[in-house]
Amino acid sequence: MRSIVAALVVVLAVCLSSIGPGRAGEAEVNLLRSYIGNWAGQSVLIGGDQPEAFSCRLAVTQGRLVKINYAGRCTLVNMNLSVTGTISFNDEANRYEATMRSNVGFSAAAVGMQKGKTIVFVLKERQADRGGGTMEVDSVLELTGSRIAVDFNVEFNRSGQVLTAKVPF
Repeated sequence: MRSIVAALVVVLAVCLSSIGPGRAGEAEVNLLRSYIGNWAGQSVLIGGDQPEAFSCRLAVTQGRLVKINYAGRCTLVNMNLSVTGTISFNDEANRYEATMRSNVGFSAAAVGMQKGKTIVFVLKERQADRGGGTMEVDSVLELTGSRIAVDFNVEFNRSGQVLTAKVPF
């Protein structure tokens, strides 16, 4: 009888351990899916000749498997900025991951950290700009509760110009 109980405990432990990671991933994926929808935000770009108001739209849709896709567009006085990418939960690495591409030639990837029901992606990247110089981009994407917020800081190393904005959606 003891060997049957011991075998049952081992089988139960193996089953529960195989269910655990799947359920953890489900919770994280469901949290991501709660952001599916259309979002809008307005902000002011600081650091140019004068502060410049702009507006943004962001569409978050269901992607393949455990990914959500996003496509955003911000309209400034003299240009449009568009970004696309994915956000997913990597169950094996136990972390959130995001990718991003823009119409100005910038692309990047970031790892997200979860604190409670908030997911924060911090991106620090250095890339070539269209003028032949380099730019440093520091950006924070925060998914929290019923809002999305993007804070960014771009420094053009050749000119030293720094552009910043905080966009609440």
